[in-house]
Amino acid sequence: MQYRTLGRTGVQVSSLALGAMNFGRIGRTTQEEATAIVDAALEGGVNVIDTADAYSAGESEEMVGKAIAGRRDDIVLATKAYLPMGAERNHRGGSRRWLVTALDDSLRRLGVDHVDLYQVHRWDPATSDEETLSALTDLRRAGKIRYFGSSTFPAYRIVQAQWAAREHHLGRYVTEQPAYSILQRGIETHVLPVTEEYGLGVLAWSPLASGWLSGAIREGREVATNRSAFMPQRFDTAVPSNRAKLDAVERLARVADEAGLTLIQLALGFVTAHPAVTSALIGPRTLDHLHSQLAAADTVLPPDVLDAIDTIVAPGTDLAPDEKNDTPPALLDPTLRRRR
Repeated sequence: MQYRTLGRTGVQVSSLALGAMNFGRIGRTTQEEATAIVDAALEGGVNVIDTADAYSAGESEEMVGKAIAGRRDDIVLATKAYLPMGAERNHRGGSRRWLVTALDDSLRRLGVDHVDLYQVHRWDPATSDEETLSALTDLRRAGKIRYFGSSTFPAYRIVQAQWAAREHHLGRYVTEQPAYSILQRGIETHVLPVTEEYGLGVLAWSPLASGWLSGAIREGREVATNRSAFMPQRFDTAVPSNRAKLDAVERLARVADEAGLTLIQLALGFVTAHPAVTSALIGPRTLDHLHSQLAAADTVLPPDVLDAIDTIVAPGTDLAPDEKNDTPPALLDPTLRRRR
């Protein structure tokens, strides 16, 4: 396992981090399976576990808490808030009112008195940066969190939040958690240059592109992954963007074969090769998944392999731009582009 410094915090973290989204109902992973995955990940050198309150409505946090009991101090523990936690309209977002409550709920579910990294799961256009950063700064001063970060923020919002922290003398985001894979390279254009400029640690999620780069999705095979069962539109090869992904996967598989690597090693080695990326978040649903991903822990791709990847998916290119989660609201809502 390789280790890197998380931004400018001085905290040493593994280049592969364990994402716990599949713990619970989402991945149909039981407590026994989740504990076995955590045990094997820690034994393999992983020292970061990342979850969120919204993962299976808090079930993931509860399972992580039970799995790490008795060894909390050996783990860099991260969670998130922002996404809805029920139908009540204020049980979501980036307001002080909600973040303070959400953190207390997360600490209770995790069975700990603090988390190392607390992340705002998405940018909240209804809440000012000053409001959110002020709440996070107070939570840090109270000792309930050590650091705080953002997740899936557009580049201009990362910059704005850094400015707001300086302008109002508040703590700043020290990490960003964006989606990044060979098939979705758009963040190379704007987000990663910004994180490098501000010295943010980067925890990249979906490095296997929701399973497209796991080796399970190939030409001529029926797509039958867990993710495809509840997001079928993202795996329908009649959709042009999905067809483009499948074509790229076939070419990438040949590159991996020629390099003596699995497709998973190629995919994870690509993400961790970028100098702006601190860790790639793996989200195994089973022990077998975990072991196949940990096999990439010491993968270092040579220049000729990285060059070959660039010829298949050009730098800064998203093969499925409609799947991005950091699209500015005005691109999604036409009323925001039209003067009233």
